[in-house]
Amino acid sequence: MVGSIAAIGAGLAAIGAGIGIGQIGKGAVEGIARQPEAANDIRANMIVAAALVEAVALFAVVVAFLGNNPQ
Repeated sequence: MVGSIAAIGAGLAAIGAGIGIGQIGKGAVEGIARQPEAANDIRANMIVAAALVEAVALFAVVVAFLGNNPQ
């Protein structure tokens, strides 16, 4: 039972990261479409934001697995 709860937590973290990175990409594409001359700045900020979202998702997966460790 404990392992299944950890799997659900890890899955929710992965889904959240996917949605977050999708929103970041959507916003970056829209921003580049509106201001093509700022594409390099937008792309750099997009990569930093996506890395932060991915780091939080990885942290959530680790917490999900460590928090459900039976002792």
